Amino acid sequence: MAEDELAAFRECWKEELTSNKEDQPLVCAPSSSLDVCVQAGQNDFKNRYFEDLNNLNKACSPSQSEEGGCIEDEACAGGVENAAAESEDQPEYVAIARSLLDGRTSPLLDRIQEERTRRKRQYQNMTNACSASLQQLQQQQPKRKVKKDEELLDLLIQDLNEVNDIPFFDIELPYELALKIFQYLNSTELGRCAQVSRAWRVLAEDSVLWFKMCTGEGYHQDASVSDSPCWKSTLRDCRNSAKTVRSNWKNRVGSISQLQFELGKVLCDVSSCDNFVLAGYTSGDVRLWDTLNWDSTASYLKINSLSANTEPRPYVRYVQVNSTVAAATYEDGCVDLWSTETGGEPLLHYQNTGRIQALALSPDSPVLCSAAGPDVRLDCADDRGYWRTVCQARLPKTVESLVLVPGRGQQCPLAALVAEEAVYLLDPREEQPRTLHSVYGHPVTCLDASDSHVALGVKRTGWAMYDGGNKIHVYSLETGKPVACVGDSLGDFTCINLRDSPPHLLVCGNKDRRVRVFDLRAGSSVASLYAHHLGVTSVQADDWKIVSGGGEGLVCVWEMRMGAKLWEMHNRHPVRHVRFNTSTLVTANIPDDKSPRGACITDDDLTAHRRHRGVICHYDFSEDALSQDHILPICRSDYIESSGYNYNIGLAVPYDRLAGSHPSH
Repeated sequence: MAEDELAAFRECWKEELTSNKEDQPLVCAPSSSLDVCVQAGQNDFKNRYFEDLNNLNKACSPSQSEEGGCIEDEACAGGVENAAAESEDQPEYVAIARSLLDGRTSPLLDRIQEERTRRKRQYQNMTNACSASLQQLQQQQPKRKVKKDEELLDLLIQDLNEVNDIPFFDIELPYELALKIFQYLNSTELGRCAQVSRAWRVLAEDSVLWFKMCTGEGYHQDASVSDSPCWKSTLRDCRNSAKTVRSNWKNRVGSISQLQFELGKVLCDVSSCDNFVLAGYTSGDVRLWDTLNWDSTASYLKINSLSANTEPRPYVRYVQVNSTVAAATYEDGCVDLWSTETGGEPLLHYQNTGRIQALALSPDSPVLCSAAGPDVRLDCADDRGYWRTVCQARLPKTVESLVLVPGRGQQCPLAALVAEEAVYLLDPREEQPRTLHSVYGHPVTCLDASDSHVALGVKRTGWAMYDGGNKIHVYSLETGKPVACVGDSLGDFTCINLRDSPPHLLVCGNKDRRVRVFDLRAGSSVASLYAHHLGVTSVQADDWKIVSGGGEGLVCVWEMRMGAKLWEMHNRHPVRHVRFNTSTLVTANIPDDKSPRGACITDDDLTAHRRHRGVICHYDFSEDALSQDHILPICRSDYIESSGYNYNIGLAVPYDRLAGSHPSH
């Protein structure tokens, strides 16, 4: 406490003691016995001086003081029992002092309770010793007055100061061990612990704790502890940003851009990964966009000389992209692979004798797999960046689709392939592909794989349709055994997303117009949404939302828990590609007809054929998106121009000029 408050407290205490002394007779006791008791109370039981003072007041009656008698043991015992009752008449600040001396405000209640029990036991032992000494010295020592009031006041102040001296576990334990205990607390509990004491605040605000919490929630996965001066503030900013992005998703607040390449004619296929978007066109061109750097020179990818010199140039059939490489296949069986950093000439080029039926690129490693008829080829890059063929196999039937298992890293690549009603696993370490699933007469309609499981949609025919309809089978890659069988639909499953779904969840689309989410642990349906009247063509989900695309051209965003549609966007042609991350969404409407009537590139008016080309839309819901970009592109026409080229909008009289010529202006 401050000096002036301490002086005022002393004066108040002296006045209280003076008033009590005038009302009560003088308390006397044998001098030697009082020396023993007071000395013991000062050394071991400083917080029990109220009980000692009351005991002495009760021990000596007025008659004993006049006759010179001494304190009896029975009086001392009675004073101890009645101390609690008489303490109610004490002033309010005395009750506060008692609570502070008892440690009621300390957070270590269990430890203080044990200390209080130990002190009570020692106090009883010392009381018995004092009583015995009083009996021995009763007849030998003269009476003397009790200690001065100033000494009792100093004792109270000293006890008040010792309340903050209770040791905490972080002082007694090593700092690393205390930090190990604190790492099991969440952010709310750490904030409460920081309010206990300065020592706990140092532990609760340790950078290592908040760094682990930040990376554990998915933020700054590639960062180190030294990258931020305050990881607590970094985590708070990341949470606020994530909250804003989620609100933008729900309210469709963000910028919308259309990725166009007019010289490419009709859009054939689209793939996206992270900030890269890859598109192939009927003109044979392949275009790469970097959404973080729109002026990147890697946007222009040169095709191989064989396809470039062919007239007419072959269409692009499939494209795939990840964070390091991009690949494309052509109608003539050629395969090209480029670097996303440098672009330019292909890093790898080869040609198959037949038409490419399927192409897959690992999402997290440089591994490429292609299938032409029943022949499968697997290529990967070594440590020096040189590409080589690691496996070539031939299946009994034509390969219809394939996927590469993600998360393999430095392990040997693994591919899952569909050949009519059979599913195979291709491992370069094995001589022949291993059969994972095969049921005669029940073809596989869709396929996807995660790092530990493979999911496939099976179309049942004949009498099997009366046994629950079409199903989705999930197999374990480690054991090769089925782990789940979900679904009960009369329509064919058209798309499955297991790789990007939350843990233990699977999202799929069906021709019966519904989007379904299944829990693989319970084998039950979590959500079933009536989405698209022409069937679901693509779908993806995370922990709270679902994005689906349909054959009618609609892109719908759903809230998973409530099963409610948040918003939708429509474009011509079926939605063949849907991919989103935390703050961006990429959709592609790809035409089924690659050679529409009147789509010749030599026509004068290119805008007449825009409805045939397809469209790629890039949505950005990040919090730093400009407010003017929140408007749809069709609403951003420039009134200065006499005609809107992109949308065939003719503005005879610009609205702003008309308003400026009004007399009132």
